[in-house]
Amino acid sequence: MREGNLEAPTRHAIDWQNPEYYQEDSLMIELERVFDLCHGCRRCVSLCDSFPTLFDLVDESNTMEVDGVDKQDYWKVVDQCYLCDLCYMTKCPYTPPHEWNIDFPHLMLRGKAVKYQQGKTKTRDKILTNTDAVGKLASIPVVSTAVNAANKNGLVRSALESVLGVHKDANIPSYHSKTLRNSAKLNINAESAQKTDDTSGKVAIFATCYGNRNEPELGMDLIKVLEHNNIPVSLVNKEQCCGMPKLELGDFEAVKKAKEVNIPELVKCIDAGWDIIAPVPSCVLMFKQELPLMFPDDVDVKKVQSAIYDPFEYLMLRHKAGLLNTDFKDPLGNVVLHSSCHQRVQNMGPKTKEALSLIPDTTITAVERCSGHDGTYGVKKETYDKAVKICRPVVSRTQKAEADYYGSDCPMAGNHIEHVMKNDDMKNIHPISMLCKAYGI
Repeated sequence: MREGNLEAPTRHAIDWQNPEYYQEDSLMIELERVFDLCHGCRRCVSLCDSFPTLFDLVDESNTMEVDGVDKQDYWKVVDQCYLCDLCYMTKCPYTPPHEWNIDFPHLMLRGKAVKYQQGKTKTRDKILTNTDAVGKLASIPVVSTAVNAANKNGLVRSALESVLGVHKDANIPSYHSKTLRNSAKLNINAESAQKTDDTSGKVAIFATCYGNRNEPELGMDLIKVLEHNNIPVSLVNKEQCCGMPKLELGDFEAVKKAKEVNIPELVKCIDAGWDIIAPVPSCVLMFKQELPLMFPDDVDVKKVQSAIYDPFEYLMLRHKAGLLNTDFKDPLGNVVLHSSCHQRVQNMGPKTKEALSLIPDTTITAVERCSGHDGTYGVKKETYDKAVKICRPVVSRTQKAEADYYGSDCPMAGNHIEHVMKNDDMKNIHPISMLCKAYGI
């Protein structure tokens, strides 16, 4: 085998508007090429279930090579990829500019897009990824109470598994009628912003559909932390889902529609001098990476790409300028921090760990393994057990560390870890909320 690429990986634009992109014959040729190279390497076997699925298909074939695998079984590999991006960013030695030019996640994305265009995507998956429509309905005051109660009812969950294919044991997030948008009380004094070389010193929060309706307390704690650091805070005037759930489905047109709502609103904030923060890593990644690759010539998309931040990335930029409040009142002791996939692949370094390490008498143990949740993967009937299996090493590391606190930058991953752990005395807490505890606010 040739030596791997020693240069930083680069990403090609997603050619989703080219008709050939959706031609199954062309897709199968590229899948066979890449699968053959992956079979010869097998470095990514410990990641998502795409790779064990592929290697089992090869090892159980008559030839024990990729040419012995039925091409229709390639779809089984595509279905197991949930675009965590870790193979591309942390494992694969043959990413561009290497001549073999492997981008496994975006090849799987192409497969999902072909499947979607062929009308083979399940109705269940279309419903689960329609986060705005489901969230708006489920967060109506009377409806939210009924939905949350139903999600905890065994009989209802069994029926939901039979009818919709949502696993009866999967953790489903609660919905709040008191959303972040109608709860946040902001005293905006933009004139007090302290600008640095890297930041404007004032932040507009892109609430995200999950942060607005499912865990509004996360957004409220983010506001507390920012205001405690004398950073003026506002909310982006309006938003739709960032588009990541639809991207993972291969529904590019839905992503485009969301982009056409979100990008103009974000640009208004940026042009008015505001930095953007989103509390969910997948949403930040969508604006930093996926939309720029889908729309490489869109200047507004590029503007947002350069002005949106992960919360801890932003806080550490403030710390670099000597403006982060490090007057912590309470130590956190032993903290286990799950580093979420979509935060890790942003290539900004372990900013959450660095920030929490500033708290006196606090030890951070970072767990850099996928939790296996990925939004819908962890709730679907056919993949729930696999999501639990992927998560077990994270749970094991957390339990062995005897943590005083544990959590993940991805709120859904944190909840999934807690769900798999099944320890009522040990609840996950988001790192932003950990900062609130340390500040005593």
